Amino acid sequence: MSSLITARKPKSPISEAYRTLRTNVQFTAVDGEVKKILVTSAGPGEGKSATAANLAVSMAEAGQRVLIIDGDLRNPTQHKLFGLSNLEGLSTALVQEKAIRELIRETKFTGLTVLSSGPIPPNPAELLNSKRMKRFLEEAAEEFDTILIDTPPVIAVADASILAQSVDGVILVLASGEVNREYALRAKEQLEKVGAKLLGAVLNKVEMKTREHYYYYYYGHEHKKRRDHAEGRLPGTVDKSGLGF
Repeated sequence: MSSLITARKPKSPISEAYRTLRTNVQFTAVDGEVKKILVTSAGPGEGKSATAANLAVSMAEAGQRVLIIDGDLRNPTQHKLFGLSNLEGLSTALVQEKAIRELIRETKFTGLTVLSSGPIPPNPAELLNSKRMKRFLEEAAEEFDTILIDTPPVIAVADASILAQSVDGVILVLASGEVNREYALRAKEQLEKVGAKLLGAVLNKVEMKTREHYYYYYYGHEHKKRRDHAEGRLPGTVDKSGLGF
């Protein structure tokens, strides 16, 4: 659980950044219900899985009933982050038509449950695009306050674009200093092609070089400046205009 910084160091600047992200995701619900949220990235290694997991912990700590689904049926991670078995999971339910509710696992965090990916199937995109998957998401939305779905990167495969059509919003995770603007724009355009609602983007792995470092947070055409008094690598939130989208 080393990547769950919100649990290990709840008072750290990084944990505070996740709480800020949680608050502003909630603000997006002003114009309509936002329960099913897909978390993806432009490319691999940008921290989407850790972002989804830490956001889930932060939401659960705020009293929400949260389900995190590992929809990355190609390179699953959530079971590792939460220390759970992955012998059965989403793929098991979709292939064998086993009751998904029986496969959802409790975590040590009150209000937070996880549906791991299950065994890696030969046809991830087809399973995620199935009627059973769509039906499960609708049923889960009736039981949980928030559903976070971790998916493969947008540009690599079609999985994220498929699931983006069945959720209320998408968070795009981008690694600072690693992903270039053109690549980020390609990911955004791919999501727009399928009619996805982009809630915003998380600029991850931001270096904190000094104890007096400032970082900016942009969301919904408003911005504010925050000061943090610690070193580290922060997830900062930016909106579509902040990225030049």
